Amino acid sequence: MKFGIVIFPTKKLQDLANSYRKRYDTHYALIPPHLTLRSGFEATEEQITELTKKLEEIAGNYEPFRLRVYRVSSFHPVNNVIYLKAEVTEQLEGLHNEFLKSFDDGQPEYAFVPHITIGQNLSDAEHSDVYGSLKMLDIDHEETVDRFHLLYQLESGQWTVYETFRLGKDNQN
Repeated sequence: MKFGIVIFPTKKLQDLANSYRKRYDTHYALIPPHLTLRSGFEATEEQITELTKKLEEIAGNYEPFRLRVYRVSSFHPVNNVIYLKAEVTEQLEGLHNEFLKSFDDGQPEYAFVPHITIGQNLSDAEHSDVYGSLKMLDIDHEETVDRFHLLYQLESGQWTVYETFRLGKDNQN
């Protein structure tokens, strides 16, 4: 089964992202707006049982933290993805690095750039037009992150929550 680890932002930020995603993101119907902490990986039920214990431990090591999204950016020319850029924080990088250490599958394909995708699989011309207008948006949103989610992918391609992990020692079961 395929799994991933994400942060779902507040409804306000999801609504902003979705206002663009429904037009520009081919994955709009498959997963809500999210910030990926660990991209998709394959695991068995036994491996996930072990992993959930490790994720619970990691969650207990991090207190809730501030997430700031402050502009529209793009991964062009590597790929035609447009996203809401999140400020890199010690907590985000720490969580990402802890998740990397929890898996024994080598280095990730891309460097960690915290973001929420709002457009992907665009042609070069579409990307240029859409990014040209969206990068002018004045975005400055802050919220508190107090949890992350382990997701799994259904046969339909949709992603759904497998388990939620609340940050902080006080939030542990």
